[in-house]
Amino acid sequence: MAEKPAGATQQFVPVKEIRNGTIILKDGGYRGVLICSSINFGLKSADEQHAITLGFQNFLNTLDFSIQIVINSRKMDLRPYLALLEGKSDEQKTELMRIQLREYIEFVRSFTDQANIMTKSFYIVVPFSPHVSAARAVGFLRRESAGAKSAAAETSFEEDRAQLEQRLSLVIGGLAGTGVRAVPLGTEEAIELLYRSFNPGELENPIRLDN
Repeated sequence: MAEKPAGATQQFVPVKEIRNGTIILKDGGYRGVLICSSINFGLKSADEQHAITLGFQNFLNTLDFSIQIVINSRKMDLRPYLALLEGKSDEQKTELMRIQLREYIEFVRSFTDQANIMTKSFYIVVPFSPHVSAARAVGFLRRESAGAKSAAAETSFEEDRAQLEQRLSLVIGGLAGTGVRAVPLGTEEAIELLYRSFNPGELENPIRLDN
């Protein structure tokens, strides 16, 4: 069976490149991704829950752009943890401790076989779609050298990235008022997230960049 050309698959991926943690789409749009901490809302008092809800409502009301909230649920792989425990079996000083450790290992193994232990990660996708201004537009009769085009493109990217970072800062500040900490993803983290997004077998809630 002939292999499918890489280009045939890449044409369905809307991402052009990732620079300095910024996702650049093929249509010229930008996406910044924040990874967020979680809050155990159920353990809060009624007053605390009300304050968090009100703070989140106020946060949403301050936004004049759309955001996407992504919850990534993945099955936790406990095999490295079990292997670590098994390696420590011989280090136990008494036979009783070795027996207890083996029983604990069997308990964890049987529990994970019967139930799916999930780990959740929370992300917020912040968009920015730059508009080409008259000053940056190039007329039909005007020619630019390769160096001038490259310099203009780099200036354009830095300007647009600054606009996106302002939005990211606004979201980070708004979430802080609800007790949620948010940190922008770097290039490596963004690449890993996108890789999992386009491999559905490894991710249950793929991130969408086209909205």
